[in-house]
Amino acid sequence: MRARIGIVDDHPAVILGVASVLNAQSDLLVVGTAASVPELLAQGPPLDGVLLDLSLADDSTPTENLQALAALEVPVLVYTSGDRPHLVREAARAGAAGMLRKSELPDAIVLAVRTMLAGEVPASADWAAALDFDPDFVHVHLSPREAEVLGLYASGETADRVAALLYISRDTVLDHIRRIRSKYARVDRAARTKVDLYRRAVEDGLIPLGDDADR
Repeated sequence: MRARIGIVDDHPAVILGVASVLNAQSDLLVVGTAASVPELLAQGPPLDGVLLDLSLADDSTPTENLQALAALEVPVLVYTSGDRPHLVREAARAGAAGMLRKSELPDAIVLAVRTMLAGEVPASADWAAALDFDPDFVHVHLSPREAEVLGLYASGETADRVAALLYISRDTVLDHIRRIRSKYARVDRAARTKVDLYRRAVEDGLIPLGDDADR
C-alpha cells in the first residue's frame, strides 16, 4: 500500500515537481496539495504524512500551521528554499519531524519522506545546525499529542489503554512511541525501554517522580 502524502506550498511549480518525484515511487502517493494548511485540511484527504513549506503567502507561522496539522496525527516534514534558521527552530519547537531543502536532489527528497514516515528524524545538516545554535532547544521537543501519549504510557498504561483514553488506535499509539524514542535518541537520551521512557518523562516534567523499581 502506498503512503499518502499531502503537500502545502503556495508555488504551483514546486508542488508539481515534488509530487512528480514522490508519485514516481511505488510506495508513495501525493493525494492532496494546497497553498495553505486550512485549504489542505478542508480537502480532508486521509494522509500518512505532510510536506509543509516553512514560509507561506498567507503570513501564517510554522507554529500555527503545525498546530493545525496536529489534528491529523501524522508526521510533518518542513521544507524551505532559503536559509531561515529562526523558522526552522520555531518549527522544531512546534513538533516538526525534520527539515528538507527544496533544492535537494530527488533521491534525497524521497529518502527524507520515507524516513519521516518511519518515525525517524530525516538527516539534515541545516536542521541540526539550527537546533544546535538554539540555547532554548535544550532537550527534545514533543508535540502535545506525543506528550500525552508518553505521560500515560510511561505512567504504566498499556498501549491499548492509552489508545482507549485518547480515542485513537493502538497502531497510532505505537507510532507516537516510535517517534518519541527517535526524538530522544537524537539528543543522546536513551529511551529504548519503558523504564527509559518513564525516566525521560520524569526529567521533562510530564509525570511526577515516583517509584520506578517495578517498571
